[in-house]
Parts: sequence; C-alpha cells; structure tokens
Amino acid sequence: MEIKAIDAASAYARAMGQALKTDENTSAGRAGGSGFQSSLGDILKDAIETTAKSEAMSTQAVQGNVDVVDLVTAVANAEVVVETVVAVRDRVIQAYNDIIRMPM
Repeated sequence: MEIKAIDAASAYARAMGQALKTDENTSAGRAGGSGFQSSLGDILKDAIETTAKSEAMSTQAVQGNVDVVDLVTAVANAEVVVETVVAVRDRVIQAYNDIIRMPM
C-alpha cells in the first residue's frame, strides 16, 4: 500500500513540475504583460511551489526521512497558502457577481 502512495506522489510531483515548466514558457512568450497580471502570476507560482514543497516533504515523511517539526511547518505553510488562494478566489467571484448585477 505504501508503494502505491509513493508512486502516486511522485507522479503528481512530475505533473506539477511539467505544469510549472509549461506556465513559465507561456509567461515568457507574453513579455510586456500588465504589472497586475505578472504579479498575480508570480503569487500563483509561489503558491504552487509552496504546496509542491509540502507534498514532497510529506512524501519524505512517509519514507521516514524528515523531522516531524519540519513536516508540520511545511504543511502549515501550505494550509495558509491554500486558505489565502480560496479567499482571493471567493472575493474575485463576489466582485464579478457585483459587476454583473450593476444596472446598465
């Protein structure tokens, strides 16, 4: 059972790495984008990297290669990042709905 979890985690890590490479190539092709757009892209990239590091640390913990304190810190950081992304997403959806409701 443990081997399947490790295989799944490493496959997910490879997919995330591939997604990051694709995102970097796409972003490089759009030089001159808006400051807001590039800032948002950087923030999302940092969020993806933080969650990927947490997942990698969790995989190492399953193998017994990580200190528990480091694992808890990484998971807590990932949790904060996910909560922040969800809060921003909710606010963007709320703003979109407010715009849609505006009289023309």
